[in-house]
Amino acid sequence: MNLEKVVFGFFVLLAATLNFGYVTGDIGNPEHHNVLELYAAVVVNVIAAILKFGDRTQIGAIHLAASLVATIQLIAAALAWIWFTQIAFEPLSVHAMSSVVSLALGALLANVVSVVLMVIETANFRRH
Repeated sequence: MNLEKVVFGFFVLLAATLNFGYVTGDIGNPEHHNVLELYAAVVVNVIAAILKFGDRTQIGAIHLAASLVATIQLIAAALAWIWFTQIAFEPLSVHAMSSVVSLALGALLANVVSVVLMVIETANFRRH
């Protein structure tokens, strides 16, 4: 068993599951979306992106691209949350919450692509 692949797979799957957990619920209801889960998703996605920098294969490049997209989307969602709650000093409206969750949903799509690529890469490795 390759410990590096285990750690990589762990962070890819954790990034996807944290992201999924955050976006689950009514898109406009702030009570359904935990800000700590959003921040955890950002941190884990950054770690997953860093782990992908060493891979020099074509699939590794696509992994990195998907991870960077997810990270950028989640950072944008976190910044939007900060803007709406700390700078605008208004209660989170349905529109504001929908904007934050929509950005996180875009990140979820990129994380799903990353998980699919990991499964494909693992299936191809088994055949050799």
